[in-house]
Amino acid sequence: MLPLEPAGIVEVVAEPSPYPPIGAYGLISDAHSAALVSRDGSVDWCCFHRFDARPAFARILDWRKGGYCRIAPTAPYRTSRRYLPGTNVLETTFETAAGRVRLIDCLPVHPAGRGGRAHPYHQLLRLVRGEAGAVEVEVQLSPRFDFGRTVPRVELRAEDAGVAYGGADALAFQSTIPLTRTGPGDASGRATLHAGEEAVCAITYMLPHDLHLVRCSREEIHRRLEQTVAFWTRWAAACIYDGPYREAVLRSALVLKALTNAPTGAIVAAPTTSLPEQIGGTRNWDYRYTWLRDAALTLYALFTLGYTEEAHAFMGWLVRTTAGRAEDLQIMYGVGGERLIPEVELTGLEGYRGSRPVRIGNAAADQFQLDVYGYLADTAWLYHRHGGELDPVFWEFLQGVVDVVERLWLQPDRGIWEIRGAPRHFVSSKVMAWVAVDRAIRLARAQGLPAPLGRWRALRRRIRTWIETEGVDRRTGAFAQSAGSPEVDASLLLVPLVRFLPAHDPRVVATVERVRAELTHDGFVYRYRNTEHDGVGGPEGTFVICTFWLVDALAMLGRLEEARALFERVLGYANDLGLLAEELDPHTGEALGNFPQAFSHVGLVGAAMNLLKAGRVGARAQTGAPQAPGPVPSADPPTVES
Repeated sequence: MLPLEPAGIVEVVAEPSPYPPIGAYGLISDAHSAALVSRDGSVDWCCFHRFDARPAFARILDWRKGGYCRIAPTAPYRTSRRYLPGTNVLETTFETAAGRVRLIDCLPVHPAGRGGRAHPYHQLLRLVRGEAGAVEVEVQLSPRFDFGRTVPRVELRAEDAGVAYGGADALAFQSTIPLTRTGPGDASGRATLHAGEEAVCAITYMLPHDLHLVRCSREEIHRRLEQTVAFWTRWAAACIYDGPYREAVLRSALVLKALTNAPTGAIVAAPTTSLPEQIGGTRNWDYRYTWLRDAALTLYALFTLGYTEEAHAFMGWLVRTTAGRAEDLQIMYGVGGERLIPEVELTGLEGYRGSRPVRIGNAAADQFQLDVYGYLADTAWLYHRHGGELDPVFWEFLQGVVDVVERLWLQPDRGIWEIRGAPRHFVSSKVMAWVAVDRAIRLARAQGLPAPLGRWRALRRRIRTWIETEGVDRRTGAFAQSAGSPEVDASLLLVPLVRFLPAHDPRVVATVERVRAELTHDGFVYRYRNTEHDGVGGPEGTFVICTFWLVDALAMLGRLEEARALFERVLGYANDLGLLAEELDPHTGEALGNFPQAFSHVGLVGAAMNLLKAGRVGARAQTGAPQAPGPVPSADPPTVES
């Protein structure tokens, strides 16, 4: 395995491909949209007004066509970077032989919305300051709209300001470094900054019919930056986690907030589309949507970190979005609750390092995935456990969910991993069908809600019987990926986490051992090995969330040293800013897939909590003190089914 780059100072060197590594990017956000900034000061991805909007800069998907905005020294340099403490404001320091400059990047916000929610300016602010010596810096502005399909017209209305327009998007920009038009859709400029001097660049998104030149005074730009820093630091200060790995947990919380759509409460899986799960491969998906499968663990993370307002907002989005007939439930939705998110392949784009196709939308929204009903019910149960109230209308909907499970649980589905091959009887899907019925029973009993409990208990028993007879590989005694399959699947690590069985059950232990023996490389966990049968084909990396599930399982088994060691190894593969991708190449440490990934950071929070709880249980056992219940992310210990 190649050594990882140390955090902090990084030598910028030429690479065979012009594309920076996926993990080389930093995320900035205004809790409505997001941008990715490379180590060399280039904004290579930016959707200004919504996560799933058309980007104004998308060089990360096509280096020649995608567009970018770069500010960096003209001479060779070394970089170091960090987030300003407790924020999503990025600071990059460039050091040259002649001096040092510091670049601050943010999507500014002010808490003018209801409840102090982030309100966006739909603007990118970039401030570069001379720190020592004299450094010549260059601004390069090359917007491209519609995923690089539209080269807009760039017009300079003055030496320090201009506009870009074409198609359905437009930008107004200003720069205290004088700009020159270098092409139909490009402008650039250079200036030397001495210690104490500062240059600013501001880019504001507009609709073409509203386009007008906007200038912000230097004082206004500083006010917006200060507002943004204050917003994030106030938010970070509310984190109540005080256990080990606090820095990583807090950064994960900030990532979740950065991926939240403030008006609706939805949290997207990632801010990007089509970053590949294998370089040059076809596993390139659009993750700028909200998955119900992520909901329970996300809600758990928010509640346990003390972010009750975000948890209630997310639950409010879920209740509004899923309203209607239970049989129409989808596995994912747009941040505004959109159900129609058709998948389109954008021909003519190179894709990240030649990884085609580039996709927008996601056809998995139309799949039948049995497990979604369990994730929804588990989210409702978790919400109740943390003091949330379920209104009669939503309870009626949940009753409909159980009815759908009763009708459909014996049908094959596409499973948690959204295979595009033939449906199968995935065991993890059946476990989540059991969870759907189990949590509905618990909710009815806990809140005195009307329900046919006798029928539901009988259904719960039938599902359990099927899982324990059809879902166990007789050769190994472990749970199988699907009925009759000899394969194992990392999603089966969820069996104890959702309290289908206790962690020490022999079938759970056998499953953990099979996952470790058959699905890991150097400790990191693949989802499954039989990728040639999933309808997509081609290799992929190890999944960060699956590795955290293994940490959870080891912690619940009391194998704390192993669990901590694996947890810390995963942390070592975060980038220098603490950000995690969806996957890792275990041979090189390279980040793969969309970046950063909310589910990976949710898994980090859950694993940190489970390590903390397991450590406390172990300490009590050593002292003979009464033991608390074992770590669990989503439910209380199982009751006898009756």
